[in-house]
Amino acid sequence: MIGRRELIAMLVGTTAAPWPLAATAQRAGKLPTIGFFGSASPSTWKPWVAAFVQRLRELGWIDGQTIAIEYRWAEGRSERFDEIMAEFIRLNVNIVVVGGVAVPAAKRATSVIPIVFTLAQDPVGSGLVASLARPGGNVTGLSTQSGDLFDKRLEILREIVPGLRRLGIIANRDNPAVALEISDAHEKARKLGIDVIISNIVRADDIAPAIEALKGRADALYVCTDPLVNTHRIRINTFALAARLPTMHANRDFIEAGGLISYGANYPDLFRRAGDYVDKIMRGAKPGDLPVEQPTKFDLVINLITAKALGIDVPPTLLALADEVIE
Repeated sequence: MIGRRELIAMLVGTTAAPWPLAATAQRAGKLPTIGFFGSASPSTWKPWVAAFVQRLRELGWIDGQTIAIEYRWAEGRSERFDEIMAEFIRLNVNIVVVGGVAVPAAKRATSVIPIVFTLAQDPVGSGLVASLARPGGNVTGLSTQSGDLFDKRLEILREIVPGLRRLGIIANRDNPAVALEISDAHEKARKLGIDVIISNIVRADDIAPAIEALKGRADALYVCTDPLVNTHRIRINTFALAARLPTMHANRDFIEAGGLISYGANYPDLFRRAGDYVDKIMRGAKPGDLPVEQPTKFDLVINLITAKALGIDVPPTLLALADEVIE
């Protein structure tokens, strides 16, 4: 005969440790469910989602057959973050896959549901995990380490703009990860004798005046990526071109949208690797025991159409290093 205290202990233990997830879900008579939380729009993340879903299929997780995937999109609006997480909790999803900027909201919402993040810029510095090697808790995933790439991006910009002395930065400083990136960029640029001018945006209507404020005051524009910026990347590049500002971005999507150059982690590869995390957690691994991984593939992409419009001759040595050139 099980006593009242023993019964309560068993129930609490079951609630706090939901692994292995696939077996638990199947015993409950439903497919294990992934809550896929996109901080921007479906069109923005389309190639990244495709890489994630393809990797899951390779590992035996097929939407509608062995798993169910519930997609939710914040469309670059941070006020949607808590709403989406509340919905996932109501749906009793087994795992949440989420973009880096929305991870704090996901982490606040639950300490039980496993969370796999992608595109986190500085997961330790922003307090998402205790360490890269031992994240602890219910959160792990993939970091872009974007701040660590500033030196390389600045080096590339100086090749394209040899007289670079004033660097404009457009960013949503309300995003804590972006604020850390700005601080790091400011310090590194100052050591090289480059003045930094910050133009802050918090909504789409801020983009035009923010870039106009840099016209004639900056030699180039460094764009800090976050959902707001990503959603409005065409607008940013259009106004930057009108202001005659060469732009440096974190990923190739901005270059397809008219930006000049990007250097950063290969995002489809990060989302593909997120599928491996999901597979391990579904089969019984605890998120806190899975180390946060960093990018292993980086892309340098150059838009020669934009370079021509700006009257810039890209050095042949830089073109030879590019992973992709848009002509």
